[in-house]
Amino acid sequence: MNSQLNNTPHRRYNILTGEWILVSPHRTKRPWQGKTEESKAEKKPEYDASCYLCPENTRASGETNPDYKEPYSFVNDFSSLLPDSPEIDFNDGLLHAESEKGICKVVCFSPDHSLTLPLMNVEDITKVIQMWKKEFLELGANKDINYVQIFENKGAIMGCSNPHPHGQIWSQSSIPTEIRKKSVKFKEYWQENQRSLLGDYLNQELENGDRILEENEHFVALVPYWAVWPFEAMIIPKRHLQHIGQLAKEEEIAFAQILKKLTIKYDNLFETSFPYSSGIHQAPTDGLNYPEWHFHMSFYPPLLRSATVKKFMVGYEMFAGPQRDITAEQAAERLNELSEIHYLKKE
Repeated sequence: MNSQLNNTPHRRYNILTGEWILVSPHRTKRPWQGKTEESKAEKKPEYDASCYLCPENTRASGETNPDYKEPYSFVNDFSSLLPDSPEIDFNDGLLHAESEKGICKVVCFSPDHSLTLPLMNVEDITKVIQMWKKEFLELGANKDINYVQIFENKGAIMGCSNPHPHGQIWSQSSIPTEIRKKSVKFKEYWQENQRSLLGDYLNQELENGDRILEENEHFVALVPYWAVWPFEAMIIPKRHLQHIGQLAKEEEIAFAQILKKLTIKYDNLFETSFPYSSGIHQAPTDGLNYPEWHFHMSFYPPLLRSATVKKFMVGYEMFAGPQRDITAEQAAERLNELSEIHYLKKE
């Protein structure tokens, strides 16, 4: 069946959202006449006096960063959400608006300006995960916060305005659209089977093996069967956990190990600091029970053919639905062929 799917246009179903994606593997045979450029890897300094995220530097707000040695978080100086937004409930015919409260934070992964996650050691990545866990629990305990979104935009191509290793956390009073869609599917499956939808999917993927990228005692990294982006990946805990706050110490380390391995393979694919948007989807923090939820971390990287050729969502994808050319199995095969030693570390 894989041979047939790798050569024939078909649709694949996303069990987490209830949506379909069009796969057109035969299009990879078409000649490429677009632009390609050599990647120019610039070595960044460990400290940059002009960087507003480096230790002891002054940010645009006038606040000064401490001389931090481990992951450091602060309220975003240009937050998209504010905790004291005035109450709004506007209705005018078909026009409707309501207020949205929230807290946005920045998480600096390391004091070293030159690092990214694949270049950090497992111990330091574990500290980042522990910071995510701490922020999730503290923000989620706020009565005005009903969802906490942890994410990272890596690379200028993904709109990242500062190369210092960092991510963001947006917490808000409403539950976002993507979480609502997944909640519906998780709950439907739970009510019918009393088991985790993502847990059963993971077991099937492990049995199949075609899309598995990395595995350790507690986590699996794979290319989802329904992947949209060219080298999309997902990290799933083997234990049925609703959110990152439930991680045991050994699971924090295992999460860090698999996160490092996956991002090294990304960098090795085109021998560049691989751009992506990554995010953790987990249960809402509105005080209700969500036994059906199974947290996971997704990576949406845009690079398609080289270090500079980006996959844009245009044409059919903007007006009809998502489409991809290489299959999930082909993407997994390419990633699995790569070394687990970062290309900058090879002698």
